Amino acid sequence: MIATSTYLAVNNIEVIYDHVILVLKGVSLEVQERQIVALLGANGAGKTTTLKAISNLLRAERGEVTKGQIVFRGERIDQLDPAGLVKRGICQVMEGRHCFQHLTVEENLLTGAYSRGALGAGLREDLEKVYAYFPRLKERRHSQSGYTSGGEQQMTAIGRALMARPTMILLDEPSMGLAPQLVEEIFEIVQELNRKEGVSFLLAEQNTNIALKYAGYGYILENGRVVMDGAGRSLAENEDVKEFYLGFSSAGRRSFRDVKSYRRRKRWL
Repeated sequence: MIATSTYLAVNNIEVIYDHVILVLKGVSLEVQERQIVALLGANGAGKTTTLKAISNLLRAERGEVTKGQIVFRGERIDQLDPAGLVKRGICQVMEGRHCFQHLTVEENLLTGAYSRGALGAGLREDLEKVYAYFPRLKERRHSQSGYTSGGEQQMTAIGRALMARPTMILLDEPSMGLAPQLVEEIFEIVQELNRKEGVSFLLAEQNTNIALKYAGYGYILENGRVVMDGAGRSLAENEDVKEFYLGFSSAGRRSFRDVKSYRRRKRWL
């Protein structure tokens, strides 16, 4: 996979909630075309807020981008509405899946094509493509989503985004609440979608180990700031990242008791 151009550029943005609470403090990042980029950090670091700033979902939570700009395919998008972004090719899969519990799996998938006004044969082709990537969804297509497993709901949420024919997906905490085997399966599908369909991914993830296994590039957030970035393999081999996010150091595995004072010892701060 070779990145050919900058698809998404987040330039020095600040985000404030309720006109008072500063959450993001000069965050900058880039996603190249046909690239998987990981946004890493602990809970509360600002990962979800960054994704919502890009997809313009902050206003529903009394948040706003007060500085900086966000550019997608050469066009500034931070003033557009979320529906307009979907039409331009950006879809977000929210943390916690957010499937329509009372609808069947297939009905959930079909809602993803609403913004395109898709009908007839084209709609059926898109549906079959989703089922090809997620065979389990085809088996459960007539099941009510509220009665499917967490992994199946995550697959439904990603499949629903695919029905909008995105060129970029913002994926928020895909591993949350899932068994390790299911997490691996979902990340394998993400990689396959990236390679075969050319979909770029920006994924926010606390599971640093799995994220860096599949991401070509990564950014680490701490308290609303980017404190480190680099190629996925480089970050995975970095001693600080190993110690503070993977639980390992050159001396082997360390307990939280040993590293709980990491904030004053980080070499990157």
